[in-house]
Amino acid sequence: MNKETKLRIHNITAKAALKFGSEAWLLKKIEKQSLETAKMKFFRHLLGITKLDEEKNQCIREKTGAQNIVKEIKQYQKKCLQHVQRMDRNTLPRQALKYRPEGRRNIGRPKKRWRDQLHFED
Repeated sequence: MNKETKLRIHNITAKAALKFGSEAWLLKKIEKQSLETAKMKFFRHLLGITKLDEEKNQCIREKTGAQNIVKEIKQYQKKCLQHVQRMDRNTLPRQALKYRPEGRRNIGRPKKRWRDQLHFED
């Protein structure tokens, strides 16, 4: 198979598997690194590049025309948020997005929430 066919297969199967369920993910630094590592491993195999060749990830992205998987997931999450915001007020996803629990949060560093990550990151 040629490179273009392999890239099409990647976009249809592997990328979809990596992004499955990502609309509700809260990505931490280690998870971002794992996703990027998996994608770059596939591209290195596709192009026949080994780690010993010392090709930078940016060069490999330019050769394949790929975007950073974490950026793709962030765009997907923003699309999902916009979709939920357009829904009728009585739908369950919209109610879950607007839900604010009563009471106080636990002492200590606050847990990162999904909506916090969408508002503060690009």
